Amino acid sequence: MASRIRLEDRECPLSTTVEHVGEWWTLLLLHDAFDGYTRFDQFQENLGISSSMLTARLKTLVGDGLLERRPYQTNPVRHEYVLTELGRSLRPVIVALAAWGNSRLAPGQRSMVLVDAVTGEEVEPVVVDAATGRRLDDGDAYVFTSGPAASPAMRARYAEGPQALAPAAGG
Repeated sequence: MASRIRLEDRECPLSTTVEHVGEWWTLLLLHDAFDGYTRFDQFQENLGISSSMLTARLKTLVGDGLLERRPYQTNPVRHEYVLTELGRSLRPVIVALAAWGNSRLAPGQRSMVLVDAVTGEEVEPVVVDAATGRRLDDGDAYVFTSGPAASPAMRARYAEGPQALAPAAGG
């Protein structure tokens, strides 16, 4: 299957991340893995996904290093799929996506909420800067810029800034 990433986006971390985890079933499989599911039949039963689609998604997740395929039975050989350290590092992303979805619903319409494991109190996940603790949802206070490995095209994009994308006055 051909990559969906445009050539000019190959260096963009958002584009490359979406290539790995931006597919519907992939996010749901990762969510199930965070909930402790490890076996093919568990994923299939919980998600109602076809065997062929599940096989393809699991193969991709293993190939991308997000899950590890381990035998748990020898006769016949059966495998489980366990989150790797790289896979576990996606948990905050999954939590943030679920929180964003819940933020658009009335509390009584939420089918799943994040709670403190000790107190049972519902928590509100936010993304913050590790150094300052400030929330990162302010698009005026935090902006992207080119990094040290940026190509000339990426440097040009961020040198111009968002003002260059606005239509010219009178045009």
